[in-house]
Amino acid sequence: MSTLFERIGGEPAVEAAVDKLYLRLMANEKVSHFFAGIDMNRQREHLASFLTYAFGGKTGYDGRSMRQAHQRLVEHLGLTDTHFDALIENIVATLRELNVPEDLITEVAQITESVRGEVLNH
Repeated sequence: MSTLFERIGGEPAVEAAVDKLYLRLMANEKVSHFFAGIDMNRQREHLASFLTYAFGGKTGYDGRSMRQAHQRLVEHLGLTDTHFDALIENIVATLRELNVPEDLITEVAQITESVRGEVLNH
């Protein structure tokens, strides 16, 4: 069976989704403040690399853990479930805009949901 990474369209699809997602997030007043002062090119690279791994496109991920990467956001900027919900909503909207089939969007949402506890340091 092919990986989600392959079924979604591989590297070009992941990169397009990441670019569109960050445009949405930067325009979303619920979450845009989390990206103030962030090198967005570097941020895009990190997310694309993580998603490639999470979707089965590579076997390892050498970035920080979800807990480590988001700890400052939780402790100093108040990252909560409300913000994580907004992330999922924006991911779904982005993938729909890119005409990704609903079954793949559901799979992506489930993968995203599976890291909620780590991201929010629960």
